Amino acid sequence: MILGGGGAPAPGSFETAGRGPRLLSGGGRRAAAISTASTVAVLAALVAIFLLAPGSAQVRHTFFSPANMWQAFIGYYSVGAALWLNIRMFIAAEILILIVALVIALIRLSTGPVMFPFRVLSMIYVDFFRGVPLLLVILAIGFGVPALRLPFVSAQAVAVYGVAALVLSYSAYVSEVYRAGLNSVHQSQVAAARSLGLSQATTLRYVVLPQAVRNVIPPLLNDFISLQKDTALVGVLGAIEANEAAQIYSSTVFNYSSYTVAAILFLLLTIPLARFTDRVIDRDRRRRLAGVGP
Repeated sequence: MILGGGGAPAPGSFETAGRGPRLLSGGGRRAAAISTASTVAVLAALVAIFLLAPGSAQVRHTFFSPANMWQAFIGYYSVGAALWLNIRMFIAAEILILIVALVIALIRLSTGPVMFPFRVLSMIYVDFFRGVPLLLVILAIGFGVPALRLPFVSAQAVAVYGVAALVLSYSAYVSEVYRAGLNSVHQSQVAAARSLGLSQATTLRYVVLPQAVRNVIPPLLNDFISLQKDTALVGVLGAIEANEAAQIYSSTVFNYSSYTVAAILFLLLTIPLARFTDRVIDRDRRRRLAGVGP
């Protein structure tokens, strides 16, 4: 850790001062005034370039029409109402991914000979679904499973198939995050727990998993930010989610302002989660560096 006078972070370092992450640390009011002025100047230049461009008026009418944006938000195929489907798919997929991915990670880390075929299958699963694009998985599940005409399974709503595809794809990624977290727990922790008489299952539950989950929370949150956005891909199956509702509106009135509404709504969902992720990462960094000298 690089410290300045009095234990404060050195100017220009990546350390933060006070509580929570900060984009600007150190420098006082003068640095804040300079950063504010430079930010305003850059934004003003970008706005000026946009407004002075020869096609600015047409772009503003096509993508930023207030009347069309409002109508897309509250209309018959309301982008705002359709976003509720994205949120429900995200919550359902997130819960299932956390469970399925943990099971896959535990199987891959198992050592017993009886688990060998399951380890091979889990490795093939992870390699396959990490390699195949998510859109192809959604198309294969969404159109392939109904075509099988299986009782109950082939008669579900398209959103269910979309969630299943999201779970299959993201579980492969998240299982590797879990596996890295489990491997990050030092073996001395396991040895100490076993020396106290804890069984292997009890050690895993009360010693290894709590530490591993705490270590992987930041990357998990980043994955779930991507998951929130990727729920829009389920629209290719015909589900009327936010992106699909925006597409229906734009194809009806030949104006793309509905896509701007959908983008803003997704930003309102993802930005708070992104800032929460930054705060968790910063808190974890400060916890690890607590008591560490220069």
